[in-house]
Amino acid sequence: MEEEFEPTIIAFVCNWCTYTAADLAGTSRLIYPPNVRLIRVMCTGMVDPKYIIKALLDGADAVLVSGCHPGDCHYINGNLKARRRMRLLKEILSGFGIEPERLRLTWIGASDGIEFANTIKEMVAQVKKIGPNSCKYQMVI
Repeated sequence: MEEEFEPTIIAFVCNWCTYTAADLAGTSRLIYPPNVRLIRVMCTGMVDPKYIIKALLDGADAVLVSGCHPGDCHYINGNLKARRRMRLLKEILSGFGIEPERLRLTWIGASDGIEFANTIKEMVAQVKKIGPNSCKYQMVI
């Protein structure tokens, strides 16, 4: 019997909004898949595209970048910078054969624990349909 593919998702989440929403989802005992690994950053504007590329090459099946809603950024316009970077990065990734659906940018406010849980559920289902990341870096010895 073959095991079902369980994707690994790396999530770069804003300290002020999405991380708080994830904490709220946990304290509210909301159920969502355990496939996500959170990396708390002060602002999504601080997420360098090379971290996303490294995550995908090191074995992540998808990457989520999530922060405050536009206009609510604690660092004025960091989330707008992140939006521009993610748009360009999706184009670059598709040029290298990595499906753009493996990278997702969302805005999840601090009180949106339900939205956080639903986003993770949707993303896991989407990545299961796409399948494993075929661009994982493999060391040759």
